[in-house]
Formats: sequence, structure tokens, C-alpha cells
Amino acid sequence: NSSDQSITGVGFKPDFVWIKERPENENHNLIDSTRGTNKTLSSNLSNAEFTSTRFTSFDTDGFTLANNNETNDNGVTYVAWCWKAGEGTTSSNTDGSITSTVQTNTDAGFSIIQYTGTGSAATIGHGLGVAPDIIFSKRTSSSADWVVGVNDWTKYLEPNGTPGFRTASSVWNNTAPTSTVFSVAGSGGSNGNGATNIAYAFKSIDGFSKIGSYTGNGNANGPIQETGFEPA
Repeated sequence: NSSDQSITGVGFKPDFVWIKERPENENHNLIDSTRGTNKTLSSNLSNAEFTSTRFTSFDTDGFTLANNNETNDNGVTYVAWCWKAGEGTTSSNTDGSITSTVQTNTDAGFSIIQYTGTGSAATIGHGLGVAPDIIFSKRTSSSADWVVGVNDWTKYLEPNGTPGFRTASSVWNNTAPTSTVFSVAGSGGSNGNGATNIAYAFKSIDGFSKIGSYTGNGNANGPIQETGFEPA
């Protein structure tokens, strides 16, 4: 509505909000309570995080927005996906060779991880207690491509760049995550020396969420994917 607006009905106080304008080609906006309400990332861009007042607060039943064409333009429809982690409460995690700052919701299989890269192969604690199924990672202090790991940790996806799985040992160090840590190689977008990074890790939870992959068949009746519940 191009004015301050509280979005309610979420049902909880979110820690990670992903907003996208539907009818026009505006950027995705990703905000989390670890980095703060004034720091935004775009999943379709390699840019560093930027400071903005477009997102005002995480609230008990949703969030509040200010005027901005990418998140709150008058008469324009948007979609927002919200996740709850630790309600903004972070803790230091020393499970990996790099100390990380985490906030985690193990019931929902979701963790926000912030860490500073070393430029050398390393491990990073994620706090989930189980091996994550997918990790989104982004250097926030300077421009770098997003990297996403899922299923095969010798490969990665690049949401803002080249489509399809890409093979590179310089991202996840060819090592699948464990119940305590994920691995990063000595170079690449997830571990630049002195660079600040944010990672979002997810684990499938029976009856709640499902992360995986499938092979299409090109037919009108596509392959059935068993999730264990009716997805929204």
C-alpha cells in the first residue's frame, strides 16, 4: 500500500522472511533476524547485503513493512514465506573448525548460520542435530554468487547465475554435511578469507516438510512424488 503496513496472520514471530512481488520483475528480498531488519539480500543477485528501511520489524504474528516498490508498492500483490528459528536469540557454535553464530529450530528443521570465512578448507557448526538436506549460502560482506547444496555435495546450484547443477570441489569440499557440521573448501563463494557469510540450512521433518529431487518424464501425467503429507 506504499505506506507502513503490518502483515499479520503468520501464527508466529518469524526469523527469516522471503518476499517476492508477483506481477512484476522486481528482486527477491531475504531478511533474517540474525543479520537484522535493515539488512537485505536478493536471491537473484550476487550483490552483497544492502542496508534498507523497507523491512521494519519481526512481530509476534508476522512482520511490518515500510514503503518500497520491491516489498510494499501500492496495489501490487506479493508472496512472503516465513520461518521461525530462535526468535532472534543466537548462540556461539564451536562444533566446526570455524566458530559460527547460530539460531535453530530443530522441530522445524531450520537453522540460520553466520560465520567468517578463512580461505582454507573448514567445517562449520549448524546446530540442527541432524544432517541438513539443503543449504543456501551467501557471502554478505561483498559480491559473490549464491551457492546451494542438496543431494550431491560434489555439485552446487547457483540461483542467481548459471542454471543447473555445477560441479566444483571449491564449494562443499566434496563432503556431505554431518549431524553437527557442514564443510566448505578453501576458496569459492562460501569461504573467502575474512568474508562474512550467512547460511540457511533445512532438514526434512516427517509430516511437516520434504526436501529432495525427482526426474521428470515429459508426460501429461508426471511422476508422483511422495511427501508424506499434502503440501501447501
